[in-house]
Amino acid sequence: MRVGIATDHGGVALKVELVAQLRAAGHEVVDFGAHTLNPDDDYPDYVVPLAQAVVAGKVERGVAICGSGVGAAVCANKVKGAHACLIHDHFSAKQGVADDHMNILCMGGRTVGPCVAWDWVQTFLAAEYSQAPRHRRRLGKVAALESGNH
Repeated sequence: MRVGIATDHGGVALKVELVAQLRAAGHEVVDFGAHTLNPDDDYPDYVVPLAQAVVAGKVERGVAICGSGVGAAVCANKVKGAHACLIHDHFSAKQGVADDHMNILCMGGRTVGPCVAWDWVQTFLAAEYSQAPRHRRRLGKVAALESGNH
């Protein structure tokens, strides 16, 4: 799978570990940065290009990291078609894809350790959207919000 990943200074160390694990697992990784630790960088500069790439189909899924994951999730969801969620557990990493067509997993580089983060990423990447009628109906309502038809 072609996976995009992005972070600001709050998740550089975690991103480095996840990139290595993703590549070792056979995934193609597109790294949107940050590539160096700069405490003055801003998550939108990395997360927006990641979210745009996911929506455009340039990567199949995305992983966005900042200190808490909150800013990354808020930012990514401003890109029409991005379904980004802050994840704090294994169940939601799967269910977010299966029910809500989540395409960007967000997490905090200061709130989760590398072993748990890797479990969530593997779960997220292995999950598939269920296409169940109730989920399609709900996502239709979300799409209407995005287009201003609510």
